[in-house]
Amino acid sequence: MWWPAALAASLALCLGVPALVASGTSASGTVSATPATDSPEAGFARDMAVHHQQAVDLSFIVRDRTADVPVRNLAFDIINTQANQRGMMMGWLDQWGLTQSSQAKPMAWMKMDHAYQPHDGSLMPGMATKADLDKLRGLSGRDAEIWYLQLMLEHHKGGVAMAQGYVDVAVNESEKRLAQSMVIGQTSEIQLITDMLAERGAKPAS
Repeated sequence: MWWPAALAASLALCLGVPALVASGTSASGTVSATPATDSPEAGFARDMAVHHQQAVDLSFIVRDRTADVPVRNLAFDIINTQANQRGMMMGWLDQWGLTQSSQAKPMAWMKMDHAYQPHDGSLMPGMATKADLDKLRGLSGRDAEIWYLQLMLEHHKGGVAMAQGYVDVAVNESEKRLAQSMVIGQTSEIQLITDMLAERGAKPAS
């Protein structure tokens, strides 16, 4: 189930990242202007990198908490795909000469009033709290599988909303294509995760 997506992500990293980061060009060959530190391009890269890192962390935790093959395969796919995408975004920030973090409020680049209040390590919608991660570390077997799937479902929903938010305002074609691939890929996984929960007699957390 996981190897085609993992292979595709690895090929994208090997073939696409060096060219995109080195040239800074769009698909049409037009050189993109260097984004400002408060631009949607920089803000999305920073925020989604943080969002992705937590998905990777969650997946590493569950990998060691269950022997269930479908869950471990899903975790492996998320680790590979999101770690590679995170590397692309960090590479762009470095190429642009911008810092990989800022003092701006998470998702401020979306220019919207967000009611979400960061708390206990959950910086953006969909992100798990430190307590959620601690709970996952304390579970095993079926309980760990269900809690991981519930957390990852919410995580993907938040990720899709943020990625679509960037697509709607994007001017950098390379980054826009990456965000679009996130929307498509994570939307597909949302259905997969929902089905996996149902197979385990569980429902989404919300």
